[in-house]
Formats: sequence, structure tokens, C-alpha cells
Amino acid sequence: MEPRLEHRALLAVDIAHSAARGNVALHRIRDVLRESLREALEESGIDWDACLRDDLGDGFRITAPPGVRKRRLIHPLLPELAVRLRAHNRMAGPLTSIRVRVALHAGDVCLGRDGQVTGRPLEVLARLLDARQARAALDAAPDTVTASLLISQHFYDETVRHGYPGIEPETFGKVTLAEKEHAADAWLHLPGYTGPPHTPEPDATTAPADESPAAPAPADEAPAARAPGKMVNRASGNGVVYATQHGTQNIHLTRGQ
Repeated sequence: MEPRLEHRALLAVDIAHSAARGNVALHRIRDVLRESLREALEESGIDWDACLRDDLGDGFRITAPPGVRKRRLIHPLLPELAVRLRAHNRMAGPLTSIRVRVALHAGDVCLGRDGQVTGRPLEVLARLLDARQARAALDAAPDTVTASLLISQHFYDETVRHGYPGIEPETFGKVTLAEKEHAADAWLHLPGYTGPPHTPEPDATTAPADESPAAPAPADEAPAARAPGKMVNRASGNGVVYATQHGTQNIHLTRGQ
């Protein structure tokens, strides 16, 4: 079969904070994730065996079969996956608990003779999966939230914004990605979390280049704006030195110590 271009829906999932758990724990949580993902796909009416699957080491990438309704990769798939991971975590220890980041995109990919999938949509999917907003939102969420979802603008336009049954657009928050060579809008969602997810503010490394640092406070700033602090140092001789941060110093000498 010659390589061909086809429009496919793409899903990637990655286990958060999987490093340094050791091989035994990693193999265990990979098995749990694989089975949970297979069951969630089946509950969504998507045949696991008909999917093209790629192993990402601490996660998986799924190329859905042709004709799959993209919205089914959000609902019921995400709630089904999240509830299975929560059930696992109730009985798991720190090394085997699982929280995941999920990314969704769709586009024309090249399908090779042996099931290889290549093309620009996979690069976009990888940027979505690694986005700092998805990492930060999951870290900030309660432990009962077991997944974060980040979807491309294209996927959002064709699924979420229509408000299909089971999909609530108000629980998605818009973020702007700037991951490596990819800059675009995306939409963040935390399955099982009420309301739009908290999205982190840009940090210093992502601030505009022409943004100047905050000016230092004037040296003659009024004490009301900066309350003086007191420090106590014991002198090497006889006495105790009391000083405030504004430079006032009082020395009380004591005898016989």
C-alpha cells in the first residue's frame, strides 16, 4: 500500500511526573494507563484495534480510525478515562498514582505502509501535550482531578463550541501557546473540575522583550510605605546592639556580663 494522506483525529496522553519512579513503577502505571485508555475508547464507540498506536515511553499517541466523530474523543472518552484513573489512585501509593495530560488535534497526516503516521499535525499535537499551561493547571488542581486536556483551536471549533451533549464550552479556557516553533491559541479543560481551569500567568521568560523591570523604590520612601524591621545582634563585647533596617542604631551597654 502506497503512503497516502488522510484527515484523522489525533490524541496523545502523557503521565505527569513519571520520571524517577523506577522501572517497576513505570511499567505498572503504563499498563494501567493503557488499559484505562483502551476501555475509555471502547466506551466512546472507538475500536482500540482499529486505532494506530504509538508508544511515547510514558504515554501513548492514538490516530483514530477514519470517520470517527471528533467530539467522541472529548465525551465520553475524557470522563471515562478520568474516572478510571481516580479509581486506580484510591488504592495506589505515591509511586503508582497516575495523573495525565491529554492533547487533541486533527489534520491531514501521511499514513505509511507499516502503519507509520507522519506529518505536521503530529508536531502540533506534541506541542499541545508539552505545553506549560497544561502542566501548571494540572499541578494546581485538586488531587481528584486526574487529567488535563488541551485541544487545538481547530479541534475546538469543530467540537466544543457547538455544545454537543456532554460537552460544556464554559468549562474550557483559552490559552496562547508559544512552544518552540509553534505559536497558536488552544483551549484548556480539566475533566471533573467545575468551571474554567486556572491558567498560569506568563512568567519572566515569556514577558515581552521591551518590558522594563519594575523600578526600585525611592531611597526616601516614607516609613508608612515600608514598615521598619528590627534585628538584634549580640556584640562581641559587653552589650546588645539593636538596629532597624533604616539605619537607626541603639547600643545598650550592660555591666557584669
